[in-house]
Amino acid sequence: MKIYTKTGDKGTTALFGGKRVSKHHIRIDSYGTIDELNSWLGLIRDQNIDEHSKNTLILIQNKLFTIGAILATDPEKAVQKNGKELLNIVKITDDDISYLEKEMDCMDAALPAMTHFILPGGHTTVSYCHIARTVCRRAERLATLLMENEPFDNHVLSYINRLSDYLFVLARKLSQDLGAEEIKWVSEKKN
Repeated sequence: MKIYTKTGDKGTTALFGGKRVSKHHIRIDSYGTIDELNSWLGLIRDQNIDEHSKNTLILIQNKLFTIGAILATDPEKAVQKNGKELLNIVKITDDDISYLEKEMDCMDAALPAMTHFILPGGHTTVSYCHIARTVCRRAERLATLLMENEPFDNHVLSYINRLSDYLFVLARKLSQDLGAEEIKWVSEKKN
């Protein structure tokens, strides 16, 4: 199997189900941003972090491939008129969302209370988490726009939303693990 197909040379790509759309279609932008996020999570996982966080990131990366498949599926080809699924794609579940919440609760219990916004930074690994968090928020914005035009499973939006929160808490945990200073954002006073 060759990596290049030449089918996208004119600016279109195929969705699961065969429909061709432009490469700047909101659906392509949505799952492309999920792919970008997945790459950032791989970079975080490649850092000197604890094994539990690495394993959690692997689980999340797998879920992001599932989300990418959901977003890359032509909604008209996904189900028949009788509601039967044509394409057998794994779903994001309540348990997947609960998993992220439990991970956040566990990390948060070991962290000092947050009293201010925190400036991103303090250590390269922490900064990677903050970049991933902001890419996740962009993915969420794009997915909500797609949802308005071509609805898909609501669990996807919930998972992406929770994942950005998870990445924020992970950044705080890694700051603590790495001895990085959390610099609080303090609003400037108006003159």
